[in-house]
Amino acid sequence: MDIMEKALKFHKDLGGKIEVVSRAKIDDRESLSVAYTPGVAEPCLKIKENPELSYELTRRSNLVAVITDGTAVLGLGDIGGLAGMPVMEGKCALFKEFADVDAFPLCIKSKDTDEIVRTIELISDSFGGINLEDIAAPRCFEIEQKLKERLDIPVFHDDQHGTAIVVGAALINACKIANKKLCDLTLVINGAGAAGTAIGKFLISLGVGDVIMVDIGGIICEDDATLSPAHQEIAKITNKNHKTGSLADAVNGADVFVGVSRPGLLTEDMVGSMNDKPIIFAMANPTPEIMPDKALEAGAFIVGTGRSDFPNQINNVIAFPGIFKGALSVRASDINEEMKLAASFAIASCVSDNELSRDYILPDAFDKKIPIAVAKAVADAAVKSGVARIKNTEV
Repeated sequence: MDIMEKALKFHKDLGGKIEVVSRAKIDDRESLSVAYTPGVAEPCLKIKENPELSYELTRRSNLVAVITDGTAVLGLGDIGGLAGMPVMEGKCALFKEFADVDAFPLCIKSKDTDEIVRTIELISDSFGGINLEDIAAPRCFEIEQKLKERLDIPVFHDDQHGTAIVVGAALINACKIANKKLCDLTLVINGAGAAGTAIGKFLISLGVGDVIMVDIGGIICEDDATLSPAHQEIAKITNKNHKTGSLADAVNGADVFVGVSRPGLLTEDMVGSMNDKPIIFAMANPTPEIMPDKALEAGAFIVGTGRSDFPNQINNVIAFPGIFKGALSVRASDINEEMKLAASFAIASCVSDNELSRDYILPDAFDKKIPIAVAKAVADAAVKSGVARIKNTEV
C-alpha cells in the first residue's frame, strides 16, 4: 500500500486519533461524591468567587481548542469543517504526543467571520488557549485579530505564526553556515497569503534586511494602487527599493527564497541568478516550488522543504506544542512577538554547532528536547513582556 492507502486504513481501524481519558479514579461511593455530586459543588462555588481558580480546579490550565472552518485544509482547499476533522484530530494528537498538552478539535460550520468569532468567544472559558487552523485568507487575519482583542487567553493561527517561527529558526541556522548576517539579507517570499504575509512580518522582526513579497500578479510594491488592504499593509514594511516585476526579477541578486505558493514556480535559471550561497526554502506541499536536486544543481547552498523525505524539513510540529506548553505554564494572556522570537531562537539552538550542516539546519521533529526548550523560552519571554499571569519556574 502507498501512504494514502495506509492512512485511510489507519484512520478506519482507529476510528479517530484521539479520545477522552478520565484523570479521576471513580470506583466507589466516596470517590463518586468527591468527583461529582455533592462534592463538586465546592470547586464550582470557588470558581464563581474567583474565575482564576478555573486554572487550578479544572483542566483548563492544559487545554487547547484546535478550531477550523475547513476553508484552507492542508493542500486540499475549502473542503469544509467536517472533512477537515481528521487534520484537527491529528493536530490534537501532536499536542499530546510532543508536549503533553491536551487539545480538542472543533469544526465550525460557518464561513461568516463574525459568527466564527462569536462562537469561539462563547466557548473560550473552557480553554487555556485557542489554536486556529486551516482558515483561508484574508478571513483568518480578521478572525485572529478580533479574538485577540476580545479574549484574555492566547489565540494563535498556526498556519501563519507557527510556519513563520520555524522558517525563522531555519534561517538563523542557515545564515550561520553560509556566513551571512540577517541584517544584510535580501529575502524573497513567493506567496502572499496567510503564511507568506506572517513569514514576511516575522522575518522583519527577526532583523532581515529587506523582504520582497511576490504574489500571482508579481512583486508587491507600495506604489501599486490596486493592492488589497492586506497587501497594502505588508507593502509598507517590505520592498525597500520599490522593486517591480516578476518572480524572476525579485530573486535576481537575492540571498534567500521562501516559497509558500505552488509547485514548479522557481526555475533553475532563477536560482542561478541569486546572490552567492543562495538559501532556498521551497515549502509548497506535496510538490515544492523547485525540487531539491534541481535547486542544488543550479547552485543552491542550502535547501529546505515541507517534506519529511528530504533534508531540512520545515515542519510546524517543532514549534506549536512547545509554544502552547510555555504559554499555558504561565497562564499567558497572549502569544506576542517576543514569545514568537524566543521560540525561533530556541528551536535554532536545539541544533548544536557540531551538528549544524547544510543538510541539518533544523532539529529532528522527534527530538524530545525541542518542546522543553521552546516552552522554557516562551514562558520566560511571556514573563518579561508582561503577558504572564504567574511566574512558573517549572515548565
